Amino acid sequence: MEKLSRQLEHQKVESSLEKNSAFLDEILGVGKSFDIVGRDLVYGGKKFRLYFVDGFAKDDVMNRIMEYLGQLERKDLVPDVIGHLLHTHIGYLEVEKTDEMKKIVTAVLSGPLALLVDGEREAILIDARSYPARNPDESELERVVRGSRDGFVETLVFNTALTRRRVRDPSLRMEYYQVGKRSMTDICLSYLEDVADPDLVEILRNRLREIQTDGLPMAEKSLEEYIFKRHWNPYPMVRYTERPDVAAVHLLEGHVLIYVDTSPSVMITPTTFFHHVQHAEEYRQKPVIGAVLRWVRFVAMFASVFLLPMWYLVAVQPDLLPDAWQFIGPKKPGELPLFLQIVIAEVGVEILRMASIHTPSPLVTAMGLVAAILLGETAVNVGLFTSEVILYLAAAVIGTYATPSYEMSLANQLVRVILLVLTALFQLPGFLIGVAAWLVLLALTRSLNTPYMWPLIPINLKALWDVLVRSPMPIKSKRPRILSPNDPDRGGSADP
Repeated sequence: MEKLSRQLEHQKVESSLEKNSAFLDEILGVGKSFDIVGRDLVYGGKKFRLYFVDGFAKDDVMNRIMEYLGQLERKDLVPDVIGHLLHTHIGYLEVEKTDEMKKIVTAVLSGPLALLVDGEREAILIDARSYPARNPDESELERVVRGSRDGFVETLVFNTALTRRRVRDPSLRMEYYQVGKRSMTDICLSYLEDVADPDLVEILRNRLREIQTDGLPMAEKSLEEYIFKRHWNPYPMVRYTERPDVAAVHLLEGHVLIYVDTSPSVMITPTTFFHHVQHAEEYRQKPVIGAVLRWVRFVAMFASVFLLPMWYLVAVQPDLLPDAWQFIGPKKPGELPLFLQIVIAEVGVEILRMASIHTPSPLVTAMGLVAAILLGETAVNVGLFTSEVILYLAAAVIGTYATPSYEMSLANQLVRVILLVLTALFQLPGFLIGVAAWLVLLALTRSLNTPYMWPLIPINLKALWDVLVRSPMPIKSKRPRILSPNDPDRGGSADP
């Protein structure tokens, strides 16, 4: 098999159908895999061999093509058999010819049909495939009260079509790549050619070409690790979205999108810290309402990181509080040390989150009641936890869930735990050192040569104002400067 694989690299289609069939049958595993079909046919006195994957081919299209070819006579195929089939007799739009065996094998395993003819040194590829797919329903992670209810699915072509429906610009480019020697995963690089920074596009092209792996089992997440390579930085280097309208907004700003087949999540590059704190709901309401929603979300995110460590700090060092705030802190410390209570509660919440993912939907509510009443309340009553630990942990967890980006929320949760440990070890100096180290990490982080903390570092007051306040769309006449767009003006002519 290894010898055949090496031959495949430079193998060409021969004029002998018997030799071609023997080679492809061995490579594709015809007779060994029940879903790989190789069928011998005769049309117009010529021998044909058809290859396809059962489950990928559209039966109705394939049957109509075969019915029509069955009516052909020999005179209809000579002198140029491939030319006549390609331009006259195969009435289907997506048809091409090739003389490369590798391309035939890749095409068949990707879904198209391969038709070989005896005596011809080329094969015909018919893209009559139909992947198993679900309907483009609304994303569970990015719900809005008002707005579109369609969302990306696991089929690449559907996702690109949903994007083109919203961006009908002739400069919209959808570049196709395949990554993975065995998986041959389909990938699409999408951008507006006259808007996106060409250097950014070239960087992404090169990194896609440089990937050497046998497959991408986790689709877009595996691809992210190959492109960005910041494995030990918990903060996400890309923003994921399952909403076509959010993808369209970022395309128009000058971002580059990466679609990966089998994944409903589209990667938006490059992104900063503040891309992960915005939500589509803010732009589905009036600007003033959107601004208030954004501020509330900022407060929730701040609480998810700092509230619990700060409360623990003042609980163990009450002298840090002014007299008016002395009511903060546990009056009854409980049977366990305060830090150990918080650690147990953090682990319990994380177990509860994982359990909710694996629990069937009808049982999630019941599980939540069990966790809240039987576990939480009972633990307080028996003295295992103090009520204030439950209060502040619950506030921090709600802030975590209010973070729009799931990846950002997990990173913030990790930072919260690290701050708690440093505060427990060194109290106020530990907390301050932890916060300073966190800020330095974010300030030094770059995503595809883009500062992660822009527009705060380096400072850009106009862009920072747009982050803090949801500005009305008519006054957002410029694209983000950090993206180095070719066309910085958003109010220009729409002509190509």
